[in-house]
Amino acid sequence: MNQHSRSIWDLSHEVSMILRRLLAMLTALIIFWWGLIPEVALAQTQTAPPLQRPQAPSSIQPYLDRTMKQLTEFRLENGMKFIVLERHQAPVVSFLTYANVGGVDEPDKKTGVAHFLEHLAFKGTTRIGTKDYKAEKPLLDRLEQLDTQIKTAKANGKQDEVLRLQAEFEQVESQAAKLVKPNEMGQIVEQAGGVGLNANTSTEATRYFYSFPANKLELWMSLESERFLAPVIRREFYKEKDVILEERRMRIENSPIGLMVEKFIDTAYKVHPYRRPVIGYDEDIRNLTPEDVEKFFDTHYVPSNLAIAIVGDVNPTEVKKLAQIYFGRFPAKPKAVEQIPVEPSQKQTREVTLQLNSQPWYLEGYHRPAVTHPDNVIYEMIGSLLSDGRTSRLYKSLVEKQRLALNAQGFSGFPGDKYPNLMLFYALTAPGRTVDELALALRQEIDSLKTQPVAADELQRVKTQARAGLLRTLDSNMGMAQQLLEFEVKTGSWRNLFKQLDEIAAVTPADIQRVAKQTFTPENRTIGKLLSKQA
Repeated sequence: MNQHSRSIWDLSHEVSMILRRLLAMLTALIIFWWGLIPEVALAQTQTAPPLQRPQAPSSIQPYLDRTMKQLTEFRLENGMKFIVLERHQAPVVSFLTYANVGGVDEPDKKTGVAHFLEHLAFKGTTRIGTKDYKAEKPLLDRLEQLDTQIKTAKANGKQDEVLRLQAEFEQVESQAAKLVKPNEMGQIVEQAGGVGLNANTSTEATRYFYSFPANKLELWMSLESERFLAPVIRREFYKEKDVILEERRMRIENSPIGLMVEKFIDTAYKVHPYRRPVIGYDEDIRNLTPEDVEKFFDTHYVPSNLAIAIVGDVNPTEVKKLAQIYFGRFPAKPKAVEQIPVEPSQKQTREVTLQLNSQPWYLEGYHRPAVTHPDNVIYEMIGSLLSDGRTSRLYKSLVEKQRLALNAQGFSGFPGDKYPNLMLFYALTAPGRTVDELALALRQEIDSLKTQPVAADELQRVKTQARAGLLRTLDSNMGMAQQLLEFEVKTGSWRNLFKQLDEIAAVTPADIQRVAKQTFTPENRTIGKLLSKQA
């Protein structure tokens, strides 16, 4: 925007700050829904210094070839998969444990159990996190008994008995708390020079990760294997339940845009579990028991459903030897049979409207195929064309030129990408404008992809951005570990990660137009309108 044309659009400093916070809130919420916000953090993830990446397109393939030659993979007899990438630029190593289980795998009425389990995985084991497990265990068992009795007494309307049982519950919980060593695992990691102890749960995966100095490889093996070999899921269970309920209240129930996203995704999907929030529904979270979480753990955290990436200054031979010693202790178990219902094709436009104390927002989504579909990279290119930065079409048109929105963004692969998902677009309406005006302008930009071939220079710019973004991600030890496992688990091989550059280069304007025509149709559209009560 030119300086002389800004006066009518300059908001007060206070209002501008509020709007920026609202934009950040929605972006964080979208990321939270994806499950990318870590739950436990000690420090920034430690990585090796960036590699000297080649700049010329012709030199990228040798770089990738060298990377692939430094990669080793193996599978233990119990089925657990390991991917090891040597990077000796600095004496650090990043570790990522990938459990192929997330919100979509939860039983009905047990939503939030995958996320709950991720929280409890930091509470320690029979040796870590306790002063005396033999004394602690009967107290934890008694708490579960009392919780069941309290629920029964409430259901029977016996208020006096409820009060008596609650008093005993609080007393036993206090006794158990005295035997806990809070965050002992985190302290062990930090004292040994580890950083970035984190985890996250998404619709389709749960990830545990941190980094260590290279000479702490065996310590990581010991800590991480014990975490899943002898977890104490009952430790601080009820305390953590309160934490998660408060998290849900803050991000969804007390957040207008949080409620909007929950209603929107529930409208866009009818049977697929993508429609459920990863954090779970309030009633389901309240009713979860330690037995529910333990059963979920026993079902899904089996060796053949776990994959581990180790990237950094390591020797693959030593990694394999230690992996067999520590993770080879896990007994082999069959994977749970996947029972994910297939979402039927959408036949007409769906719409949901909420009127709350909020700035007006507009959301629009379209169903698209899973990450394994041959057109996946084309959807990614469309997303970049429309909403990747200030040079994108939505920003230039809706924000700068027409001044209908304060911001406009889009995501491909929402709320996950392992199964058919959504391309989601959202925008914050500018003062004095309506969501209907914004919807019309947004649709014009989307429809233009169907009627007008993308100019070669615009497509090349987006390809360059995508290529650079991918290579930046691969520069980081943790970023590389993450990408290797995402492709290994979701597409069947980590090698598909290194095919992306060729796939990006192969996209043509005709591909963009073809996919836009088949996707951006009225019958495939879901609309969400968040209106202000003051309007």
